[in-house]
Amino acid sequence: MHTPPLFADLLIILLVSVPVAFACLQLRLPLLVGLMLTGILIGPYALGLIKDLEAIEILSEIGVMLLLFTIGLEFSLRRLREMKRLVLIGGGLQVALTVAATAIVAVIFGRPLNQAVFFGFLVALSSTAIVLKSYAERNETDAPHGRAGVGILLFQDISIVLMMLMVPVLGGRDAANVGAIVFKLGGSLLALAGIVLAAWFFVPIILTQIGKLRSPEVLILTVVLLFLGISFVTSQFGLSLALGAFIAGMVLSESDYNHQVTADILPFRDVFNSIFFVSIGLLLSVGALLENLSTVLLWVVFLTVGKALIVWSVIQLLGVPQRVAATTALGLAQIGEFSFVLAKAGKSVNLLPDTDYQTFLAASIISMIATPLMISAAPGFGDFAQKIFRDKRDDPALMDESEDIHLTSSGGLNNHVIIVGYGLNGRNLARVLRAVLVPYTILDLNAETVRQAKEKGEKINYGDATRREVLHHAHIADASALVLAMSDPQSARRTVRQAREMNEKIYIVVRTRYISEITELLELGADEVIPEEFETSIEIFSRVLQKYGVARQVIEGQIEEIRRQGYEMLRSPSLAQLKIPNLNAALHAAATETIKLSADSPVIGKNLGELNLRGQTGATLIAVVRRGETKVNPGANYKLLEDDILILLGTSEKIERAEQLLQPGASVGGFNA
Repeated sequence: MHTPPLFADLLIILLVSVPVAFACLQLRLPLLVGLMLTGILIGPYALGLIKDLEAIEILSEIGVMLLLFTIGLEFSLRRLREMKRLVLIGGGLQVALTVAATAIVAVIFGRPLNQAVFFGFLVALSSTAIVLKSYAERNETDAPHGRAGVGILLFQDISIVLMMLMVPVLGGRDAANVGAIVFKLGGSLLALAGIVLAAWFFVPIILTQIGKLRSPEVLILTVVLLFLGISFVTSQFGLSLALGAFIAGMVLSESDYNHQVTADILPFRDVFNSIFFVSIGLLLSVGALLENLSTVLLWVVFLTVGKALIVWSVIQLLGVPQRVAATTALGLAQIGEFSFVLAKAGKSVNLLPDTDYQTFLAASIISMIATPLMISAAPGFGDFAQKIFRDKRDDPALMDESEDIHLTSSGGLNNHVIIVGYGLNGRNLARVLRAVLVPYTILDLNAETVRQAKEKGEKINYGDATRREVLHHAHIADASALVLAMSDPQSARRTVRQAREMNEKIYIVVRTRYISEITELLELGADEVIPEEFETSIEIFSRVLQKYGVARQVIEGQIEEIRRQGYEMLRSPSLAQLKIPNLNAALHAAATETIKLSADSPVIGKNLGELNLRGQTGATLIAVVRRGETKVNPGANYKLLEDDILILLGTSEKIERAEQLLQPGASVGGFNA
């Protein structure tokens, strides 16, 4: 029987990828590097094991689409609106300055202007797939440098439309149709807005109807249809398939099905992504690289350093601290996968000679292979840059009092709480502290957020908590607590270490997304680490125990035991047994419970003597709360009314019997409103 070439190629890719990936992980190298090296090894310019390159390219494009789709699922239209400054101003300046700088250098070296501008197009784009994949693996997508990088990458993906339309013009084929080019670009942008609005309106309606069928198979088929359909529609208007996939994910993120969709799509995404990264390595000609090694390395240095400096400058212009700007710059200092598409189009109209094409491919692939390593080194580089290039954004001592986003609201505070991050957790904490009259001050790195909060009278400052000067300005020496409510694990570690050195007695609480980060944060000096996924697990098991009638005191004891052990139960591969001599005895121990009488309770209007609650159930009524007033040990003539809250004492079985008497059909475990 004939075996299709694609089947054999996929088998070879997996057969070689697994051992190479294993070796890379053993050597502590990023997995993406291993996959790209796999492509070089089995590609047509090395061992020549892959035959059907076109089919592999199609599968790799699906991988990029799936990656952008899952990234979109973590976004929302609201979040995109919050990033409009990064997308429009940051992305626009980065693309324009990179094209201009590259064109000037190319003209100096004797290239014609049209070719020089085309080179600028190639250099302006970064690798969306590699950067977002690396940020996701490092949990840095929501970090300040992650948001900045995502914003610039989104603008780059949109700018591809103009670049593709300009290729024939630069090649001299459609020089008289510049007006038509502008018209097509405007049509593409209008189409983009129309697609987003239509998807935002119709997709929830479709998913609601599909959800009524209660069929996971139909749901995932519908999601795949929407994902491919929106991508296809965007491609018909000159936009990339990947951008359409991102829009589909972003729209689905607003639905109630986003978590289920993410779980169903992830396995496919990882497989197709792996094929994409292998396909990048397939393009590299080892022979051409060795023949022009010095030239290729010069290109790599020029591309990496030049692009990083431009991104760094642009992010700085947006008022972002040096550390974040430098970290973002190093992450985007490579050539993107869509540049390969542009390169092929330019080659067809003689904008890119064959020798330049091979040199460009080699330099681009080397820069992409180095990207995961550069992203790993970026936080350290950011710290170094911040120490060398200090400015008023990094040091409050250099701030101008006329800049209201930098004005301190922590002056004169003592025994206060410092909140780092003004997201949902930071806002809730600030509201509670304000309500109970506990002094506090807030630090955040989003200038717009700081300005808006200040206008509302919030006690907030613009500042990077990883800086000693910023913490000193927030009076950390006099503070009683520091709460890190930000989504940047690297910055959280540095801030904890810094804060503990500056105030040995301060109480440090850190919010983190993952349990795996608990140990390191505690070792660095945190007093409490609250991982989101752990708190979700507590909520789940507490509700399950309530359903089975376990007394509230026992449930709270279990929660306290887990927290007291520093989450060791959930971090250890072999769970230690709780130190309770007799679990059954603990479950039957005396406990208190509260029951709220609803309108249909059969005991309303009866007095306690008639009810004889203890005689019938064994539970003791120790107090009644009525309209906010508590009556302790009410007498036999005390009459029960609707909305009374009864406080009972007894074992879980006795309390359950009492509840069935007071509220037939209800379940034990809390107010029965």
